[in-house]
Amino acid sequence: MISREQLIHQIKQKKSFLCVGLDPDIEKIPAFLKEYPDPVLEFNKRIIDATCDLCVAYKPNAAFYESRGVKGWQSLVDTWKCLPKDCLNIIDAKRGDMGNTSDMYARAFFDETTSGMSFDAITVSPYMGHDAVASYLAYQGKWVILLALTSSEGSKDFQYLTTEQGLLYEAVIKKANTWAGADKIMYVVGATKGTEFTNIRKFAPDNFLLIPGVGAQGGNLADVCQYGMNKDCGLIVNASRSIIYASNSEDFAEAARAEALKIQLQMEAELEKAEII
Repeated sequence: MISREQLIHQIKQKKSFLCVGLDPDIEKIPAFLKEYPDPVLEFNKRIIDATCDLCVAYKPNAAFYESRGVKGWQSLVDTWKCLPKDCLNIIDAKRGDMGNTSDMYARAFFDETTSGMSFDAITVSPYMGHDAVASYLAYQGKWVILLALTSSEGSKDFQYLTTEQGLLYEAVIKKANTWAGADKIMYVVGATKGTEFTNIRKFAPDNFLLIPGVGAQGGNLADVCQYGMNKDCGLIVNASRSIIYASNSEDFAEAARAEALKIQLQMEAELEKAEII
């Protein structure tokens, strides 16, 4: 389990706030890996070994494993076992149900005795309110990462609607901050929403923000840091495709490391500029 203090320490030690997204598409991984008993696990292990000193978090996306049925679920369990324990490990599951269903989802990803996995954090949709989040918050030492403002085109459908508590995404943050503090709750904020970070920091000044969209999706790291960084950094920036698919040949792990290093060096410069390191 990674606490807020441990996460901040890792950021300063590694001079990085990079999260590597482990989203392996069986159709896209290098062909030679198909010779292994579990090609996805082998792919993930090599990516992890090549990048673990350059990042502070890993984020498997559950859909890429669930889509492969029993084999995929086993790949996820075995991948979790390979994740470095000094890195925050996030399951990107985007669950959002309530009651017993929510309890079972929490058990699936947080209770190693029943599922074989115990991730540090899970992404959750807050659409159903506190009932959709309470089961995860009940676990000591675990993080809940709530969807706040996404980088998708469809974010305009609901997230910017005006409510009595402000824009809908603002209302989500304000309400969720009454459920737990910045040592338990993070927020997902799309990297393509550059200047929106200034507004988000009004309502979530201390929370860590998980930022997808840097890399293949075109998010700008400098803008994210300018508008979203706080005194503790407060950012976990995810890159998936740009790192894990940097090459489709036998050198894919080396290529992944080169891409991760490029991002890490940019992050180091931003941390120095902010006088965090």
